[in-house]
Amino acid sequence: MATVRYPALYQINTRVWLTELSQTLGRSATLDEIPNSELDLLAKQGFDWIWLLSVWQTGLAGQKVSRENPEWRREFEETLPDLQEQDIAGSGFAITDYHVHQALGGDAALARLRERLRQRGMKLMLDFVPNHTALDHSWVEEHPEYYIVGTEQDLAHSPENYVRVARKTDQRIFAHGRDPYFPGWPDTLQLKYANSDMQAALLGELTRIAGQCDGLRCDMAMLVLPEIFQQTWGLPIEPFWPQAIQCVRKQVPEFCFLAEVYWDREWTLQQQGFDYTYDKRLYDRLRDKIARPVREHLYAGLNYQDKLARFLENHDEPRAAAVFSPTVHQAAAVLTFLSPGLRFFQQGQLTGKHKRISPHLNRGPLEPVDNALEHFYDQLLSVLRRPVFREGSWQLLECVPAWESNWTSDCLIACGWQGSSGERYVVAVNYADNQSQGYVRLPFVELRDKTWFLCDLLGSSMLERAGNDLLSRGLYLDVPPWQASVFALSTSS
Repeated sequence: MATVRYPALYQINTRVWLTELSQTLGRSATLDEIPNSELDLLAKQGFDWIWLLSVWQTGLAGQKVSRENPEWRREFEETLPDLQEQDIAGSGFAITDYHVHQALGGDAALARLRERLRQRGMKLMLDFVPNHTALDHSWVEEHPEYYIVGTEQDLAHSPENYVRVARKTDQRIFAHGRDPYFPGWPDTLQLKYANSDMQAALLGELTRIAGQCDGLRCDMAMLVLPEIFQQTWGLPIEPFWPQAIQCVRKQVPEFCFLAEVYWDREWTLQQQGFDYTYDKRLYDRLRDKIARPVREHLYAGLNYQDKLARFLENHDEPRAAAVFSPTVHQAAAVLTFLSPGLRFFQQGQLTGKHKRISPHLNRGPLEPVDNALEHFYDQLLSVLRRPVFREGSWQLLECVPAWESNWTSDCLIACGWQGSSGERYVVAVNYADNQSQGYVRLPFVELRDKTWFLCDLLGSSMLERAGNDLLSRGLYLDVPPWQASVFALSTSS
């Protein structure tokens, strides 16, 4: 399958998806029961990657913690007012074994699904959790030295970060997996990266997993960077990612690594070999609803931006429809997904779902479809399927005041796209709650001495402009709050 410069990824909560399918079929569904028609639709919508969340084997220990944790249960009950015990499967990130859960059909069912995706031109992405394992992973019995251990004093002073685990031959105190700013995850145990044998064993797991998919989304990938690991645990370690990525790529040269990463470590992980890194900064700035920081974020070089995964929601964030009003949502989506990088969508986003579903749950609530938002995303995905937005050249455009003291031009964000066959597009967004005016400077020298028509692919407007005026003054815009347009330029109406 050809590699696309700016691909689109669709994240699916596998367990919730199969629960819904089971209810339709009246029996337990595995990956084999996923209809070809649903895969056909994903391919038709233009997705290059399907990320199946939570396919790996989890255990009873993690499920017990999930069911008994009062804070988590309150969250689950907010999501599912009719919550039942069987709805709480345990976190998909408290992994006991990197083999597909038998309830999903096992490794063989995944292999068959991967082939069905491949036949439709789509690639498969799965999870990899480098920082920790489940409480009942086999290494707890076989290789306790692979984990950070604690003392009775640690357990007494920080019970949120340590746990006593009963093994077959003894009891030991282990540290929960955590980041340096929050309490530990109580259904996990922290891996000890200072142990070179542990790193080698984890690398073996990683290379085996690479034979089952085309890419991995690496959970909290920055936690195992040497400086962060030492900050958290006080232990010096050897870098893991450069060796791991190089080793996998010897086996599968085009294997894709996507990093969940925060704390401005995106560039660091890109330099260590990651194809894509989360762009949480853009998301946060869009939530703040101020245009200038969003525009300034897009000043970065393409060697950086091309490797950013742009999103409006994922399983860790609130639903976009719950965060943004309908008009702001559409403006934010245009800025997010018509910027360079990986376009990252989540199941339910396209129909306007409001309730985030915890990775601990295997059932989601029934929610109505937002028809207006669904129509918008149909239009946006149609735009994104155009070759120019998948392979073309992007650049941020300057917006200047329409007249002296016209401050509202600072609310406009615009970019240009150009294809190899000369196609030209201008994306323009008024990212503010006020009417805004300004001129957008266009870089297309071919505009000279011709009349141009600008058709908005997200609306019904058609502008007619003289090419010489577009080059000398720019494209004049006078647009209402939060309006987003994608103009296709042509010499015929």
